[in-house]
Amino acid sequence: MTLKLYYAPGACSFVPHAMLEIAGATFEPMAIRLHKNEQRNPDYLALNARGQVPVLVDGDAVITQLMAIVAYIDARFPEHAFVPKEPLARARFVEALAWMNNTVHPTFTHIFMPHKFSDDPAAQQSIRAQALTAYRQQLGELQALVQQAHSAGRDWLGGVHCGPLDAYALTLLRWGSMVGINPEDTPALWAHAQRTAQVPGVARAMAREKLPLNMYQPGA
Repeated sequence: MTLKLYYAPGACSFVPHAMLEIAGATFEPMAIRLHKNEQRNPDYLALNARGQVPVLVDGDAVITQLMAIVAYIDARFPEHAFVPKEPLARARFVEALAWMNNTVHPTFTHIFMPHKFSDDPAAQQSIRAQALTAYRQQLGELQALVQQAHSAGRDWLGGVHCGPLDAYALTLLRWGSMVGINPEDTPALWAHAQRTAQVPGVARAMAREKLPLNMYQPGA
């Protein structure tokens, strides 16, 4: 076995985790518990000095950053066509993945960890409130991507198969439910996430990470 995936349950590392399961890859899943600061252990920092997940190890090669890992898994398992090959479709795929990773994901970080951006409690409340408003809007944009795909006759965001965009969309919607956003507020996106969760590879990754799909609690 040469492949190892270092992931944190519930984090964005779910995306390559689901990809490897969908591909039927033989790999060693290595859980990193962020709440126990295992990402700061010397052995892990030797792999990724930034102390982030995911990290993919293939033999002697160590690959960090979600975008790079998605591209590598696609190249490693080309028969699964995770990333479209046609130039415009490929550009649209990268466009959506980059937006999820560099815009929507950081917005959630401002909700979930406002202390990273200010040590002033009042400022933290303001950061969280503004980010929550932005995140709701971004989930609406994500729902529009789902609707556009369906209108074009595509069942999945990246093409004819369930893939990284669908796994990321599920993750982002799931995160929203953690901070008081009802997934039913974006019904098309919620239906897509439920369908994604039923894909066998995705379901295996969710089971390993022990992830409930919906953590929304009315009135919480």
